[in-house]
Amino acid sequence: MASSAAAARRLLLLRHRHGHLLPKCHFSSSSAADGLDDSGCGGRVKIFDRDLKRRHRDRAAWTMRGIERLIMMDMSADMVKKWRESENATGDEPETHFVVGDEFLPIKESSQDLIISCLGLHWTNDLPGAMIQCRLALQPDGLFLAAILGGETLKELRIACTVAQMEREGGISPRMSPLAQVRDAGNLLTRAGFTLPGVDVDQYTVKYNNALELVEHLRAMGETNALFQRNPVLKRDTALATAAIYQSMFGLEDGSIPATFQVIYMTGWREHPSQQKTKRRGSATISFSDIQKQFGPSEN
Repeated sequence: MASSAAAARRLLLLRHRHGHLLPKCHFSSSSAADGLDDSGCGGRVKIFDRDLKRRHRDRAAWTMRGIERLIMMDMSADMVKKWRESENATGDEPETHFVVGDEFLPIKESSQDLIISCLGLHWTNDLPGAMIQCRLALQPDGLFLAAILGGETLKELRIACTVAQMEREGGISPRMSPLAQVRDAGNLLTRAGFTLPGVDVDQYTVKYNNALELVEHLRAMGETNALFQRNPVLKRDTALATAAIYQSMFGLEDGSIPATFQVIYMTGWREHPSQQKTKRRGSATISFSDIQKQFGPSEN
């Protein structure tokens, strides 16, 4: 979670940009002794004692157990080295370990409270197997959080590249990685044995000056083509045709191009007796027909 200072900076930035949406009176602090807000915002009725809630949060901050040990893992030894060099450890920070790993998770079973994977699992050959390893590494009631790029990611580039290859080369070769769809995420969590699975999705549109700039950005992120069956040679005229088709099909009025990034979020827990469980099939005591009778016939 972001620090309070960072949150305050974002809040001030939002207030600066959208002052008409966030009047100053929304940020003022006043006593909760009386039931009305006398900060000049029209005498709104107070519901919560913000000072008391602030003390509750202060108490929770003191009683909250911090991170005792942190393990950071990446398949790139150079990336792990960069992490280690940039780590400015102090006595207050958790014990940190840096691990170079590929698709095998070098962590003891039932040893972790929380496992987070941020935009890395979409490169895994055996995605269900990797998620099973994550579940086994968790302690009972441990939490798995993951974010992966979804199938709608770079859909514009996929289309432009396919059309350009068909026009210039008479066929297509794999240039873009296969990505999971939203409907697959829940099945993956269930197949890996997680309980209380949850899936959410966000979609972002990033604007670039042209397709070549987008490819340079992907290269800087380490997200370019790594398929075994890829064609190692991309002809110059095919690349230029891709950029031209991208611009003609998806170009915006200001001359830029949009690039879609879909992020799928997955949450799952390792099983524990304290977790709520679904009822046994057929154990319901009320039928839908009884409910319909209770509320009357549908107008449709």
